[in-house]
Amino acid sequence: MRTTLVVLTAFEIALVVAVLAVYLVKIGRSLQATAGYLGRTNFGVRAIESQCEPIGPSITRINRQLTTIGAALANVADEAERLTGEPIS
Repeated sequence: MRTTLVVLTAFEIALVVAVLAVYLVKIGRSLQATAGYLGRTNFGVRAIESQCEPIGPSITRINRQLTTIGAALANVADEAERLTGEPIS
């Protein structure tokens, strides 16, 4: 009886180890697939970054010009109020 219990215990341990090994292999495959998707995503993000790189200096220049225009419009609004005698909102 004791020998049977030892054999069954060893079989159960081997079965648990086998099941764990199968699930670890499945998890490994899933992680490899995820790494592939992340690699492709990284490639796409870098492509977008390189395509958008020239936008930065242009935006800075546009903002500078808009600041100048905004200051000039304040003067134009003041002059229009002075000429018409009515406040411009």
